[in-house]
Amino acid sequence: MTAAIVALVLLAALAVFQGLLVAGLPLGRFAWGGQNEVLPVNLRVGSAVSIALYGVFAVLILQAAGTLSLLPDRFAGVAIWVLAGYFVLGIAMNAISRSRPERLVMTPVVALLAGACLVLAVQ
Repeated sequence: MTAAIVALVLLAALAVFQGLLVAGLPLGRFAWGGQNEVLPVNLRVGSAVSIALYGVFAVLILQAAGTLSLLPDRFAGVAIWVLAGYFVLGIAMNAISRSRPERLVMTPVVALLAGACLVLAVQ
């Protein structure tokens, strides 16, 4: 359950962060490659989509933790592995970002998400 709590807290924090980006706050150096301090409209849309995806991720995490039974077990079992792989890929993508702030902040965040999802996947 600890892994699920860690993942859900991080996803909630990321959702708030993405919401701030959608609202136009100058935090773009931490996301989307860090090339824009204030995100252009297309990246704001991407941030809004990210918030929705975090909701889907939360459902998968809760199901993997055994606190929710919304999806077929077989699907959820595969999906948590896919989510873990997605976050592992995210580690690499954030680590090679041109933006130093994004590398320093988002790489460890995504590494924690990957680790939490891997723990949930193997249980």
